[in-house]
Amino acid sequence: MLVASRHRVRIATWLFIVAAMIFVMIALGGATRLTGSGLSIMEWAPIMGTLPPLSDAEWQRLFGLYQKIPQYELVNKGMDLGGFQRIFLLEYLHRLWGRLLGLAFLLPLIGFTVIGGIPRRFIPALGLLFLLGGMQGAVGWFMVASGFDADSRAVAPVRLVLHLMFALMLYAAVLWIALGVLRPARIRVVPRARLATGLAVLLIALAITAGGFVAGLHAGLIYNSFPLMDGRLVPDGYWQMQPAWRNWLENLAAVQFNHRALATLAVLGAMIAAAIIRRTTPRSALALVGAALLQYSLGIATLILVVPIPLAIVHQAMAVLLLTAAIVALHAQTHA
Repeated sequence: MLVASRHRVRIATWLFIVAAMIFVMIALGGATRLTGSGLSIMEWAPIMGTLPPLSDAEWQRLFGLYQKIPQYELVNKGMDLGGFQRIFLLEYLHRLWGRLLGLAFLLPLIGFTVIGGIPRRFIPALGLLFLLGGMQGAVGWFMVASGFDADSRAVAPVRLVLHLMFALMLYAAVLWIALGVLRPARIRVVPRARLATGLAVLLIALAITAGGFVAGLHAGLIYNSFPLMDGRLVPDGYWQMQPAWRNWLENLAAVQFNHRALATLAVLGAMIAAAIIRRTTPRSALALVGAALLQYSLGIATLILVVPIPLAIVHQAMAVLLLTAAIVALHAQTHA
């Protein structure tokens, strides 16, 4: 990607800021899920929902709506208005940050386009990212709406994972473009290095996807030992559901095993990639292997300690940082 030198650093800085805001958005989403706050806002109001409730009557109205959904009856029965306000605040911040993120992307995009700082061939891709960001809001509501179904204590795990993956794709795309703007000069590609780092990115993404199912099904609350699961490497009942594919989406034992296995493969993939690229890009190699080992350790600690919320939030945020290290390492193999 070649960008006029006088604008290159400013455009890259803007995109890195947007990527950082997406990272915060993902972390807020994880905290919202872990605290059970995601169903506290039952209305989809992209414009009017910017302001929080400003009167006691409005608070009571929203609390009344929450009292009608299954989560209140099954999980939070007896919650008072103060308790509702606490969970409402986190979901409100999550949605508000999404609106701010949209503005932080759109306004500079318009500005750089007007002054000619962005080559025309990049404008469609950046415009598409903005539209996909708006679609992510709709995907989020699609996820939340699943929690209003009868007997639902939380949102549907498949929709949760869809929302998470959409966010990670947006994050990765913005980060990749930012890196390309900052370091546009191509160097000789080493196929083995590119393959190894690309495989590491894929394995990390798959491990995060599996982790999304663990989170959605609360599967981290069982088999709280490592490396064995109730004394076995592969737990009993891995294939207990029919058809077989349901086990990967709904079976708590299978979902947790999949996350363990993919996380282990991701760490091994990161270590192999780091060993291959250590001479050409030593800092990227060190960051990749360090992030992988730290994330693996956090995952084990989160499991053994039965998912304490603060540690679980750090674990989820660290997953994005690990993905970041892998993307940076991959990009470094084809750009100076």
